[in-house]
Amino acid sequence: MRIEHLAIWVADLEAMKDFYEIHFNARAGERYENPTKNFTSYFLDFGTGSRLELMHKPEIPFLVSQESERLGLVHFAISVGSKRKVDTLTEKLRADGFSIVGEPRTTGDGYYESVVLDPEGNRVEITE
Repeated sequence: MRIEHLAIWVADLEAMKDFYEIHFNARAGERYENPTKNFTSYFLDFGTGSRLELMHKPEIPFLVSQESERLGLVHFAISVGSKRKVDTLTEKLRADGFSIVGEPRTTGDGYYESVVLDPEGNRVEITE
């Protein structure tokens, strides 16, 4: 078994799609639209068999700040292949104005990672 995809409700579908395409080399499929349900989405493919679904429906509200700890999905991790790539991408994201909420480090369980907030505050771990 494997996780096929994760889904995130988003406020700005295009900005979120662009973030993952530009910074994580995701490839977006065709934009899906269901006017009856007032729903739009993209599936983003990372080329590894894992996908991220970005979904938008105007009436879905923000519940709490993603910056605070809470129950439920806390983060997801994207492997970039090396410590050097973790460091490089972290600095690029910082220079582009994104919040780095976890500096590059080796964690107690052996991961080399940093943590960035995407444009809507979701925690993304960048791992080697």
